[in-house]
Amino acid sequence: MFLPKTNIEQKLSNYRNKQIKSDETRMKEVYDILTNLDNELERIEDNISNSRGAQHNNFNIDLLDSSKIYHIDEIKQICIDYRLRFLDTKYFKGQIPAEALSKIKALEKEHELEIKAFKIIAPSKLFKLEDKDDPLLFAPIGNGYHYLVHQWGNDLHPLRKLLMWPFKSIVNLTLLVLLISFATTMLIPDGLFSKSSSNAQFWILYFFMFKCIASVVIFYGFAMGKNFNPAIWNSKYFNS
Repeated sequence: MFLPKTNIEQKLSNYRNKQIKSDETRMKEVYDILTNLDNELERIEDNISNSRGAQHNNFNIDLLDSSKIYHIDEIKQICIDYRLRFLDTKYFKGQIPAEALSKIKALEKEHELEIKAFKIIAPSKLFKLEDKDDPLLFAPIGNGYHYLVHQWGNDLHPLRKLLMWPFKSIVNLTLLVLLISFATTMLIPDGLFSKSSSNAQFWILYFFMFKCIASVVIFYGFAMGKNFNPAIWNSKYFNS
């Protein structure tokens, strides 16, 4: 009995068919991986956009970076100093970067859980507040502690803390109005209202300037529905 001769063309064709099948299988695997990744990212984005502050995440504390854990009192103080808000991510109208989503996915894999609760620090203009530049994304841990997941965007203006100082309390605002009134009074030329100047005249003008500037500030505050930093840092309402 003789063995059949080897047909090289047939062997080559068989190899080619196997390779095509392998390519199809490989492409299917890649497609499945990308589809699963897209589904994971969509799930994470959905959790962020629907996050509610009452929840917390059951992280494995031993796996967390202690330098990224912040207490609510520390977050409150930084929000008051820089006039920022700390709200559920469902109110955030900015774009969550892909890097943040990747970090969340890595955290979920490392801790073997699904992170559903998120909060964020950002200026008021980046929130969809109810009335009808530098966000920080947190995941609540529990007992007032929050884990910093990601920070993006531009840093705050270096003078923002100083510029927001008057809005920390009514005392600060009053001191600012007194200072502006004094400076304005000093700019009034001597003898503008009388031939001779005196201390009594200066203090009368100072009191008049203070009333004018204070009236403008009070009108603006009521008209725009503004409030002081300690009252708005975690408020979801626009007029606050």
